[in-house]
Amino acid sequence: MTRAEDGRTTGGAPRAHAPATTVEDTLDLRLTEELLALFAADTLPAPSGPADSVLLDAPGTWRPATTSAGIFRLVPVTLPRDLPVLTRWMNDPAVAAFWELAGPEEVTARHLAAQLDGDGRSVPCLGVLDGKAMSYWEIYRADLDPLARHYPARPHDTGVHLLIGGVGDRGRRVGTTLLRAVADLVLDHRPPCARVVAEPDLRNTPSVAAFLSAGFRFSAEVELPEKRAALMIRDRAHRDHL
Repeated sequence: MTRAEDGRTTGGAPRAHAPATTVEDTLDLRLTEELLALFAADTLPAPSGPADSVLLDAPGTWRPATTSAGIFRLVPVTLPRDLPVLTRWMNDPAVAAFWELAGPEEVTARHLAAQLDGDGRSVPCLGVLDGKAMSYWEIYRADLDPLARHYPARPHDTGVHLLIGGVGDRGRRVGTTLLRAVADLVLDHRPPCARVVAEPDLRNTPSVAAFLSAGFRFSAEVELPEKRAALMIRDRAHRDHL
């Protein structure tokens, strides 16, 4: 699996009217898709399948992380709840340039279904920061992925893909902060994992820079079927020195 970073947010709008006699007394309530997704995440039963993946030590149960940007947690994706906001993010030109999933909901749905219907080696998640769904993550077993054919993989290597959905969250080092937090979550909750890996497109210099700032090291350039990538590695052995 091979993805990079970036995205956008806007809002949808259910409307409610107070029982009054004038237009001035009308109350217009608008909830963004991100908040609707979060409310649903708190009320729906916990998803089964990849979210509870034994291969990845159940990312759906990982604790929230306290970061300088706020309280962050990974919420495993469910298709009906999260498809609208993820489709919108995938159609942002800044995202589409690297994820190549622009188009109708069916395009994003196929990408998600391949993971949700799989054996749990890849778990798609919303990244929720201080109660707002603002990013998309894929936590995956890099040693069981086709990527392993392109570098010297080790057992339990765990990969991450990331896109930031909100324009307001870009360019403020939020990506760096969250990458560090997610790498720490992986290492904390997956004792057999000695390395967190990533393979951003070499052309995506902001993404490569974010990984470097988050404590990943540049290991090599790798030629993948769809891109030339920077292989980035964060080592458990060095985490206390970063």
